[in-house]
Amino acid sequence: MTRLLLVLTLAAAGFGQTGAFQTTNPNYPARNPFYFEGKIDYEKLGIVSPANAWEYMQRGIHRQDDLDDVEGATADYRESVGLNSLGKGSCQLVTAAPAQDFGKLDPPPCLFTVRLRLGFLLLQGSPDEAVALFREVLRIDPHRLEVSSLIGEAYEASAARAQSDAERRRFNEQAVAAYRAELEMSPVTAETMALTGDEANNAHAHWALAGIYEKLGDSQSAGSEYDLYLKATKWHSDVYPWRIPLARKKIEQLRGSATH
Repeated sequence: MTRLLLVLTLAAAGFGQTGAFQTTNPNYPARNPFYFEGKIDYEKLGIVSPANAWEYMQRGIHRQDDLDDVEGATADYRESVGLNSLGKGSCQLVTAAPAQDFGKLDPPPCLFTVRLRLGFLLLQGSPDEAVALFREVLRIDPHRLEVSSLIGEAYEASAARAQSDAERRRFNEQAVAAYRAELEMSPVTAETMALTGDEANNAHAHWALAGIYEKLGDSQSAGSEYDLYLKATKWHSDVYPWRIPLARKKIEQLRGSATH
């Protein structure tokens, strides 16, 4: 990407407010209330020390992706979320274009990228906190795909750490609800089937559901989900292709156990 194209891209996207030292930096355009949520080459931003939520997010992305500094990234993401807080009112949900003063939205919009990244880093170690972050993402952007699946993964992580069968079952049932919510975001309809030929979609969600139903002792639902998984991979395979023959084997085993 040329320098001019980078500047135009960043200017169109907009950033949070920063210190005066940035006014002559062509890679850091004038304030716009809507943040650019993607990754920027951190060194080009010329940030001496982060001064707002967006800058902490960008340094966190730099630490995570470029320096492999997960601890530092986590700290920056936490700082960013703290400065861009739904609970404290330091950010706001934007559901319609402002009628006036479009460039002076205060407080600024809530960021979803930092919540997704922090939630992913906390998914295994602090799944409850991860779920809370992912739910905030859905408040910011209710139609964002894959977020409900991440909530499902977090509940699965909680189930794996559960101390009792009842607690484990509760978390697994919450995971089922989350994956079901993900599937509802992009349903298979007569119209989509006519266009694509797909009888099912989202192989990842169906695979996860099948495994959870097995843990819950619901062989019939597990078999149905493995079957949907195979339909979802019919034209698109899977990033883990070894799952396809395993799903066929699982269906045979579940059907065999049902007859005994």
